[in-house]
Amino acid sequence: MAARGGLKGPLLGATGTVSQDLPHGRRSSRTWTALAIAAALLALAGVLMLFLSSSGRDAGAGAAAARRPKAVAAGARLRSRHEVESGVGAAAADDARCSEVGAAALRAGGHAVDAAVAAALCLGVVHPMSSGVGGGAFIVVRDAASGEAVAFDARETAPAAATPDMYAADPTTKYKGALAMGVPGELAGLHAAWSRYGRLPWRDLVAPAIRLARDGYEVVAYVARALKLSEADVLADPGLRAVFAPAGRVLAAGETCRNPALAEALERVAEEGAAAFYGGAVGEAFVRDVRAAGGIVTAGDLSGYRVEVSDAMRADAMGYTFLGMPPPSSGTVGMAMILNVLGGYKSLEFLKGFLGVHRLIEAIKHMLATRMDLGDPDFVNVTGDVAEMLSLPFADRIRQRIADNTTFPPGYYLPKWRQLDDHGTSHLCVVDSDRNAVAMTTTVNYYFGGKVLSPSTGIVLNNEMDDFSVPAVKLAPDHLPPAPANFIAPGKRPLSSMTPLIILKNGQLAGVVGGSGGTNIIATVTQVFLNHFIVGMDPLAAVQQPRVYHKLIPNVVTYEDETAVDGEVIALSDGAKAFLEQRGHRLRSTDSGAVCQFIVHQLAEPPASGGGVFRGRLTAVSDPRKDGSPAGL
Repeated sequence: MAARGGLKGPLLGATGTVSQDLPHGRRSSRTWTALAIAAALLALAGVLMLFLSSSGRDAGAGAAAARRPKAVAAGARLRSRHEVESGVGAAAADDARCSEVGAAALRAGGHAVDAAVAAALCLGVVHPMSSGVGGGAFIVVRDAASGEAVAFDARETAPAAATPDMYAADPTTKYKGALAMGVPGELAGLHAAWSRYGRLPWRDLVAPAIRLARDGYEVVAYVARALKLSEADVLADPGLRAVFAPAGRVLAAGETCRNPALAEALERVAEEGAAAFYGGAVGEAFVRDVRAAGGIVTAGDLSGYRVEVSDAMRADAMGYTFLGMPPPSSGTVGMAMILNVLGGYKSLEFLKGFLGVHRLIEAIKHMLATRMDLGDPDFVNVTGDVAEMLSLPFADRIRQRIADNTTFPPGYYLPKWRQLDDHGTSHLCVVDSDRNAVAMTTTVNYYFGGKVLSPSTGIVLNNEMDDFSVPAVKLAPDHLPPAPANFIAPGKRPLSSMTPLIILKNGQLAGVVGGSGGTNIIATVTQVFLNHFIVGMDPLAAVQQPRVYHKLIPNVVTYEDETAVDGEVIALSDGAKAFLEQRGHRLRSTDSGAVCQFIVHQLAEPPASGGGVFRGRLTAVSDPRKDGSPAGL
């Protein structure tokens, strides 16, 4: 496919190609008619039949079907395979099947949270290398009518037996094997959000994931690539091998994958709720497998797990309000810091040229150095650090340290601690007909987490303990010590780059965004926001636009030069690369950029403030880098 170019006003001048089941809480007084419940069941059942028609029963036809967007409801309009418009509601996930599962829940009368729950459980089945109930999540929910915005921290926690020096004898066990697993939180987070906002029966939201795991689903190209990259580890673990390499080799694109143990576990979850895992039979079986594989998580760790529920963090920058996660996420505060640095220039026109690339990179480097003072606020006091990162005077001081004609060695940015190097993840966005919104990022960290699957439950173990810092016997090559704020402690949550965000303009919903890709998430979400809301690119182009990344150490700019699954070429322009090299940046290409999901809510011009909930047209985008497709109503 030929490279695309000439996007109008590209950001940064980077032109390239591009019951027991009845919900509880404040909506419990709501009466649902038999007709409504029947409609919900029929809608979700219809989605399941659609999946089965393109499963491994017809692998040849299924391969093509998985590449096509699903049927679009009346009122929704497909603009491309990666973008859909709707005046009613939309869901954008990494996989077309899971976007459609979310949209089906919306069609059945569900809240945005219902759709997010169903889509997330679906992703845990069909994209098991990135997420699942063996991992953790950050969930941000905004109620449109009240304006209430709530953050559900379902991040994994360190087991009760964990210690700061538990990996000293064998550092590889920090990221590989059952000892690398933190106490999973995703399922608890999903159930907590549903308990507060959900409208549909819990079991109906779990049903699509059960059916996919039991009857089989087609392996798409992106998952096949992840399996191939992880082949040695998949073949080495009996649990992974039984599911993903049943014939002695990893499954290829177009083949059918089944996970009957996971289907059985999800059946129990559908009937018993999250208690099936956190204190029930599923959790007990899971713990037995984990401990047999060398892990230290206990049944008490699971039953004692708690979702941290709080007001979403609010940050203002460039005329927008961002609702996101507080620490241990560094995403909301990190992005706000970057935007405040860039927003302080007299004009934002530079964002349309190559100078914008340079200034963005410099702001990212300063942010990365600063964020390593953050950690779990239940264990370390981060109030002052957050306030500083959000302050305009601090942004002014950082901006004065940015030179337009050069970059600097890492020490110039005053890093005190070794940088977090997190991985993986999956993100989804949902907006419903009432304009309630959900941004959710979920992860098992590395591909297939700790490279272990629980045979009794079919659940992939996370390796989130690798996101903690550990005391060092000697300094690493970067000559920086580990960050004490992020040291291991029982019950503690590790620092994260995950950045699920809901964006407001004058109090009205303007967009929902988030990304996957570990340390590169903050840079990704920042660039997509700037592309659309500041530079003016349309939503799909804003996501397709080639991006730049930095990790401070090594002092290298990573730029995209890749061909997406659908043949789309995404590459930074030669002009941008030359501009950066002239300023002393060392460049390195990557063929695996971070991934973003994005929903834009078209507001009135000028944006209305007050006077109820505005219901404009929605444009949902799933990133072509992971070959995703959104779904609309």
